[in-house]
Amino acid sequence: MTLRWGTLDQESVTAWSVLTNLLAQVDGTEEFYDAEDLAEELTEHGFTPEQDSIAVWDGETLVAYAQLRVPHALTHAEGWARVSIGGGVHPDYRGRGIATEMFDRMEPRGVALARERHPGAPIQLRSGGGLETDPVRPLLTERGYKPVRYFTAMKRALPGADLAEVDPRVVPFAAELSEPTRLAHNDAFTSHWGSGPTTAEHWQEFVQGRPFRPAFSRVAMAGGEVQAYAMTQQWVDRELYIGLVGTREAARGQGLARAVLNATLAAAVESGEFDVVELDVDSANPQGAGALYASVGFEPARTTAVFAKMA
Repeated sequence: MTLRWGTLDQESVTAWSVLTNLLAQVDGTEEFYDAEDLAEELTEHGFTPEQDSIAVWDGETLVAYAQLRVPHALTHAEGWARVSIGGGVHPDYRGRGIATEMFDRMEPRGVALARERHPGAPIQLRSGGGLETDPVRPLLTERGYKPVRYFTAMKRALPGADLAEVDPRVVPFAAELSEPTRLAHNDAFTSHWGSGPTTAEHWQEFVQGRPFRPAFSRVAMAGGEVQAYAMTQQWVDRELYIGLVGTREAARGQGLARAVLNATLAAAVESGEFDVVELDVDSANPQGAGALYASVGFEPARTTAVFAKMA
């Protein structure tokens, strides 16, 4: 078998999308992406495709890819530098050592980049372990990774059960609320596992990105400050994804998370554009988010794992 090893670029996004969507079906992750969405990933702040990605080709067919990301901020609680390695191998090419070779190349690059951006900080290597049946799990275990967190995808059919009246504290997201919402998000996620502050650059990429759906995003206001938010995205036709939900620590216990969720769901129902809404929740979320989502009609759909090790 003669394979060509290179890196991801704009010319590869169509083949990358084909492979990604095949893996979403075969491995059951349901993480589907258009070529245009993947093209945006190549221009993310702090990501250099020529050094931070791998593309493996068999002729004109992309058979494997890998990416790594090293955020510019340390984790809130631990002060760790995070190195996230993701990717996949075409089902017909598994068991040939491709994934092992990609990790052999990506791990040293990730550690070097983490040391460059965060001198002296402890470094955590992370990788998605997929569903329990994902073949990457034995490889991760062999390399010293262990499951450190589980995330459950939850879905709610639309229109579904009747929703409450929209809380008057909740307003539609608007461009002028972008920075106040980022600040609220950074406050809200200080207690969330493994998270760190979102920089202004990455936040702008989020709110200006192709998947972002401001029309269905909602924020709760008090005293001119964003107290809670629900930010929405879309990758799949007729499926809305709630990518971020949070409440400032000082504003918890006032029903604001439920209020922004309810308002987002109401807007999605009113539009008639969606059949289902999905979100992901940390199964060990200290704020009990899973119970909150269940209370507004979300049901568990699948659970994936994050594996990690210290460098």
